[in-house]
Amino acid sequence: MQCRWIDSQVPNLSSVPLTDVIESSVWEASQHSEKLKCHFQTQFEGYMEMYSDPQTVADYLNAHEGWFCRCAEPMKTEPIGNNGYILTVGRFGSFGYEVEPKLAVVLQPPQDGIYWMHSIPTPAFPTPGYEVDYQASMTLQEIPLHLAGQGIDRAYQQRGLRALPQSITKVQWQLYLNVAVQFPQFIYKLPLSLIQSTGDRLLTQIVRQISPRLTYKVQQDFHERFELPLPARTSRHLQKLVVDADEQVA
Repeated sequence: MQCRWIDSQVPNLSSVPLTDVIESSVWEASQHSEKLKCHFQTQFEGYMEMYSDPQTVADYLNAHEGWFCRCAEPMKTEPIGNNGYILTVGRFGSFGYEVEPKLAVVLQPPQDGIYWMHSIPTPAFPTPGYEVDYQASMTLQEIPLHLAGQGIDRAYQQRGLRALPQSITKVQWQLYLNVAVQFPQFIYKLPLSLIQSTGDRLLTQIVRQISPRLTYKVQQDFHERFELPLPARTSRHLQKLVVDADEQVA
């Protein structure tokens, strides 16, 4: 992650036509605005287990209009088009500066067994001071019972079920998040290293807060729908990946 603040130089305008001065000023303003943006990025990977076969899980995930908004609560959601949603993530901030970010995402139909989810410009909502680039992929893998997380025996016993499934489905995903923020001028009086580290920590906090909750609610919704035992906590996993310095956005 990199955060750069570069002062633009004032050109000599003594012999430049007025129209060129205006166009140059607009261009300089946009360039200066871009240079004032701080980029924060993070990557995670994780998985959750579903006590059913991959086809049943795939059919459930494909019908996202039936579970996405419900499982995303308490985030506010609004469907757009056939495969998109606008999410209001919540209020976050630091140094006395707060935002309530909105994120528009599209869930693509699976291609070669891979589910893709990515952000798009938020319709009819100019994002004030920030831009979000969200990319995620998800795959389904059938695994034998002995590779499942601990607790499946107890989960079935608590439901009075003796016969365990021969195999289950492991839903694995990776996500990449890059957020560009244009802070108010007073923020830039702080050391850029402090802004960078705080933004990094806050972005990680947001993912760690939202992702496990969403994972649990999807698991719960799926297993209740098919009258299956709810997997134990050991069936869910989330891990932050180390971002290589060469991959950081300037």
